Amino acid sequence: MPFYHRMGSIPPKRHTTFRKPDDSLYREQVMGTKGFSGIQSILYHHYPPTEVVRATLLGSYMPEYEEMGALKHRHFKTKRYTGTGDALTGRQYFLGNDDLLIGIVNPDKPMDYYYRNSDGDEVLFVHHGSGQVETMFGTLTYRSGDYIVLPIGTIYRVIPDADGDATKMLVIETNSWITTPKRYRNEHGQLLENSPFCERDIRLPEQLLTYTDQGEFEVRTKSRGYLHSIVLNHHPLDVVGWDGFLYPWIFNIGDFEPITGRVHLPPPTHQTFEGHNFVICSFVPRLFDYHPQAIPAPYFHSNVDSDEVLYYVDGNFMSRRGVEEGSITLHPTGIPHGPHKGKIEASIGQHATAELAVMIDTFKPLKVVRQVINTEEPDYMYSWL
Repeated sequence: MPFYHRMGSIPPKRHTTFRKPDDSLYREQVMGTKGFSGIQSILYHHYPPTEVVRATLLGSYMPEYEEMGALKHRHFKTKRYTGTGDALTGRQYFLGNDDLLIGIVNPDKPMDYYYRNSDGDEVLFVHHGSGQVETMFGTLTYRSGDYIVLPIGTIYRVIPDADGDATKMLVIETNSWITTPKRYRNEHGQLLENSPFCERDIRLPEQLLTYTDQGEFEVRTKSRGYLHSIVLNHHPLDVVGWDGFLYPWIFNIGDFEPITGRVHLPPPTHQTFEGHNFVICSFVPRLFDYHPQAIPAPYFHSNVDSDEVLYYVDGNFMSRRGVEEGSITLHPTGIPHGPHKGKIEASIGQHATAELAVMIDTFKPLKVVRQVINTEEPDYMYSWL
């Protein structure tokens, strides 16, 4: 999120001596994007972050996709996936392309190692549950409805609460940067008055935990589409302070203020984030259109240059039947889609919707992961009959 923040202890000027109580130096690390011309933060470590004792290739990270089939709308019920694990090993991807991966995870235990995605930013949307994300920038506490935004290169681990509701997350992994929509920001990066959310809605790391332990600590690292094991000779969360514009943060979908109009507004109205060749939107409870002859249900539309994915979170989605909490629908480019039979007529005269969903539009075609075919409703394409 492009606004300045600082935590812990830092020297008054960058790239100058910063000494420990024993007069040795803290180790400065500049963590920047776009070859030092993008946003960056500077971190100060107890130990050099380059002190690696072992590096091992674990294998390919990319899922296996199904072969090309007939062009059709798809519906996957993620409740049928009951696999667990930690927040990395338990991930099950459903869709993907060269720009991003989309999946779910049901973490039932803490990660006993740390992880960083060095290919791009990640967004973890918390469908259910609560817990903490420990990061090199500090600890974030998550709850249902949170979008957890983790910048590229962030070392972290997820710790679900043991005595709360089971955690379930929608996972979006990218090979680019996640930002807020450009049209909602001024030339200085500040969110405008007409933005559906503002900086006050952003939750930052709450506490900077600093560890000085030495020994062997694993940081599993995704890079170039492969997973690597990088073992440090010290705890990876040895940061005593940092400042800058690059850090993890949280935005809760309940803080998205919907924009409404006299007649039905298009999906970009609900946009929350954007990355390279994709956008993420939030469908939240809102008042319906208030023209006296308005049709609140969306019109039939063709995705002539994008695939549309909806992840159903809660409520009664006004334009669909047969979907459930945790459903993922894929409406691919090339063919039109829209409300199911009877949904247009049923929406006329209604005053509000209670639906909650996350939408991802991609500008390159998505492929279906072979492993999730058993979660699919095979006749969804014909549900408009």
